Amino acid sequence: MGAKAKLFNAVKYIGSFLLVVGSIVFSFGFFGSGSGVLTAIGIGTVMGAVFIFLMGVFFVITEELLGKIDHREKMTN
Repeated sequence: MGAKAKLFNAVKYIGSFLLVVGSIVFSFGFFGSGSGVLTAIGIGTVMGAVFIFLMGVFFVITEELLGKIDHREKMTN
């Protein structure tokens, strides 16, 4: 398993875990207790999970593209 696959798997699992936790906190705050603080924490956690996932995917894609460009330059020289 390459470094890119390991990074993508880590980002995928961390992002999904935070998404589930944020959804639970948001649901409990919005429907269960009516607390505005828990609702805000849940929304922030979900937004953070999406941000972490998108940044991780961006890093994996960037690394893949840079590897292809480097490979092409080595083949032409």
